[in-house]
Amino acid sequence: MTDSTIGTSAGGLRRDINWKGAFWVASGVPALVLFSIGGIAGMTQEAAFLVWMLSMLLGFVQSFTYAEIAGLFPNKSGGASVYGAAAWLKYGKFLAPLSVWCNWLAWTPVLSLGCAIASAYIVNALAGAMPGLGAWELFNFSIPGLVDISFGSTFFIGAVLMLIVFAIQHRGILGTAKVQTVVGLLVIIPMLIVGLVPLFTGGVNYENFTPAIGEWVNSNWTLFFGGLFIAAWSTYAFETAICYTSEFKNPGVDTFKAIFYSGLLCLVIYILVPFTFQGVLGAEGMTQPGIVDGSGVAAAMAGMVHGGSFVDGLLQMLMILALLLAIMTAMAGSSRTLYQGSVDGWLPRYLSRTNHRGAPTSAMWTDLCFNLVLLSFAASDAGAYYFILAISNCGYIIFNFLNLNAGWIHRIDNAHIKRPWRAPTILLAAGTVLSYFNAMLMGAGAKTWGSPDLLWYGLGAAGLIIPVFWFRHFVQDKGRFPDHMMQDLGLKGGSLGERKAGILPYLTLAGGIGVMLLAHFLFTLE
Repeated sequence: MTDSTIGTSAGGLRRDINWKGAFWVASGVPALVLFSIGGIAGMTQEAAFLVWMLSMLLGFVQSFTYAEIAGLFPNKSGGASVYGAAAWLKYGKFLAPLSVWCNWLAWTPVLSLGCAIASAYIVNALAGAMPGLGAWELFNFSIPGLVDISFGSTFFIGAVLMLIVFAIQHRGILGTAKVQTVVGLLVIIPMLIVGLVPLFTGGVNYENFTPAIGEWVNSNWTLFFGGLFIAAWSTYAFETAICYTSEFKNPGVDTFKAIFYSGLLCLVIYILVPFTFQGVLGAEGMTQPGIVDGSGVAAAMAGMVHGGSFVDGLLQMLMILALLLAIMTAMAGSSRTLYQGSVDGWLPRYLSRTNHRGAPTSAMWTDLCFNLVLLSFAASDAGAYYFILAISNCGYIIFNFLNLNAGWIHRIDNAHIKRPWRAPTILLAAGTVLSYFNAMLMGAGAKTWGSPDLLWYGLGAAGLIIPVFWFRHFVQDKGRFPDHMMQDLGLKGGSLGERKAGILPYLTLAGGIGVMLLAHFLFTLE
């Protein structure tokens, strides 16, 4: 299929952008550092910068595997989970949708979490300017043992912000890319300035980097791994740059460039910003409530560049723009994951509908409604914020495990397919090793974020795909996949191809589960 659209509904997705457009759509990823910079500092103390740097380097190495497998599917959208799912499908019908579901489960909460922080900034600004327009509440209630839910100013402003992002995305990928180019420049340049200025003004205190977490006993290793676990949600996320393969004008060239240059940008931001924050504020400053929940980050940044009230106000606006940028990136990527999952027969059919501009509107509405529910939690309870983030990250680690191993499975099963870009074998092998490291992080670190049982909650959330896929595949499609699903691999008529990898994928799954469980019981907080 070589025409300018792809999909099953009127219009389909359009080949409207090149790698630069995808780069700017993905430019919201660096802003994700602001979502958890305080929480990670509170957990890992002086080792926080080490966590961010190491996590970013791991994410960069992993991205080369994703760049290769994306090149195999010039006619698919939805990102690495879709490309990796095609490798696992022949080894188990439920493994492919698990990858896609877990990727969406990881990305979609960016909408609610980002809107919760952004609306808190707006509420605080209104309270300072016009006290009567600050925080207010219509009603509240509790879910015993889980969360207190409040419907007030933070929720409703967050909902309005979400609708604004929806309206921008409704114009299609080209319009989204144009908006994000402008907003991305307004956000990234100030972030770089804030990161660099203290280095030249003597504001960095290098004593703030020692000692690293104290004695490296079991409980402190658990906290360190907990920091790496939650950092992965942000630092690995630039893989969203390859969510738009079927919308690239020249996917063979654009795919690698999009993820590589997005990775370089994140490498700079995720090392520079945490380094400067820790160097100026120290562990004590970074664990203040306003940094942990995100509402005081702008004031901290203003202090780092010795700005007055004007700079503080400017940076408040920067934070809101940065959060909106991350939200737009998340909606663009997560909606296309739902869309392609529907086109390929894994998720309900209605998700494959697009509008006349080529935007996957049904998937976007699903994102919106789901996140309005999450927003009611995140806007009401600070503890719920990290609880939601950690559960979604369990899905992200599962996705990463499956997709890093999809690289070598594709090499074995689909060696005959031309690769526009081929990863060096040593990096493909490194990605495989890191898949087990990620499984260990999930097993050891998930328990550190709000509940000792969070790992099981995360696995339960991942398991929700079972009834969803069962309905689509066995009820709607009568047990048959769409004929076009594997066409990029030269397979037609519903054929899934030969299982050339034999028993290896099953051993890989067993090994990953074993590593996760061993880490869960080996590393404790006691």
